[in-house]
Amino acid sequence: MSISVNNSVNNIDCSSIYFTGIFGSGMSAIAQYLACKGLKISGSDRLIDAPDSAKVKQSLIECGCKIFPQDGSGITNETSAVCVSTAIEESNPDIAAARKLGIETVHRSDVLAALVRDSKSIAVAGTSGKSTVTAMIFELLTACGISPSLISGAALRSLEQKGMLGNAFCGESDILVIEADESDGTLVKYSPYASVILNISKDHKPQEEVFKMFERLITQSKWSTINGDDHGLSGLRADSTFGFDEKVNFKGIKTKLEAMQSTITVNKKSFTLPIPGEHNASNLLAALCVCEHFGCNSDTLATASANYKGVDRRFSITRTKSGVTVIDDFAHNPEKIRAAVETAKNLSKKLIAIYQPHGFGPTRFLKNEYAQTFKSIFRSSDTLCLLPIYYAGGTAVKDIESQDIINLMGDVDFKAAAVKDRDEALAFVRNQSVDQDSSVILMGARDPSLSGFARKIADVFGGESFQR
Repeated sequence: MSISVNNSVNNIDCSSIYFTGIFGSGMSAIAQYLACKGLKISGSDRLIDAPDSAKVKQSLIECGCKIFPQDGSGITNETSAVCVSTAIEESNPDIAAARKLGIETVHRSDVLAALVRDSKSIAVAGTSGKSTVTAMIFELLTACGISPSLISGAALRSLEQKGMLGNAFCGESDILVIEADESDGTLVKYSPYASVILNISKDHKPQEEVFKMFERLITQSKWSTINGDDHGLSGLRADSTFGFDEKVNFKGIKTKLEAMQSTITVNKKSFTLPIPGEHNASNLLAALCVCEHFGCNSDTLATASANYKGVDRRFSITRTKSGVTVIDDFAHNPEKIRAAVETAKNLSKKLIAIYQPHGFGPTRFLKNEYAQTFKSIFRSSDTLCLLPIYYAGGTAVKDIESQDIINLMGDVDFKAAAVKDRDEALAFVRNQSVDQDSSVILMGARDPSLSGFARKIADVFGGESFQR
């Protein structure tokens, strides 16, 4: 399989494609996949020398990608196209170099759309849970002997354990499982064989706009299923519905939701997932619904769900030597934060939540929802600490700060503060009264250094004794 019959996207030759921002989760996944398919792949990233990017850089090099500084030096007459994402600005040196040489640029979503067209693809969409359900579908289909390919926005631990970066895989079948991201509106470009819509809430865009995107994705799919429990999706017409409601086509029963795992029943068959949370029970049900459509055996699926390895930074648990549990999670919008915090509260009587808002635009857009969510989810024994807003570069208007969210919350019966940097956050954590019935959850997106910060938090409590 190739990008198309002649390695082109929108009639642009992509036989030798250069990715600007190649370390990004979405970009690195496509780059690996295309390198695996035999295309000449190169790219640059502004974080080329950052310690937290070393693993991504090395993995890309090992799969045949050439990595350059983001100064335009890697783009030559041999480069057939430059791939960019919405995050890449017009002032980027790579874009200037491409223009000087007359080399066309192509958007990441157009490359992915071409791959979707050329395969029997499964597109996973929704405001929350896309990476988790993409991983579940991939692992369950793999266990059933189907050998799918994968292009994901997050690293699967099952692939990391095989020495891979974890967010891409080339299988032997024509099935490709992808995330269909609504954040930049590009999911409407995809025409997959199957699509699954998980949920809808306010995140990067207004819900009405996202709803129309989901509606269009469904019309461009040969088969589709939606979450029948999410009333925000009730106006969508799909081929199937999944959920725990009586009216859905693919019905599950929440058999047992425990602190460290979830069990659901479908058609009198039990499926246990080794990660907690009501939202993950729903995620599993979505994956099972898709796998049933592809003819998978229920016994094999039950074994595979019990062996599911999880996704990097999706409720990653570290038990410290002092007995305090540290959780690292990708949650970055109000609904994801609510789900992560409610699940974390089941682990201990006291929770310290540290959140790094991602980007000035998204924080400005969601500031009221953040304040309302924080006020409603924390107990009087809990603590909230907001880090400074993550700045990914570019021309963002910096007219909001984390303290503004604290101010919007008004009077609350739990401790809440905004800190100036991570050192102050670590000192803040050290000053809290904690014991073995305490947990710390770190939340935030986009910033590759967050996992390293989670390890520093664990070090405050004596370091790691167990990780899952």
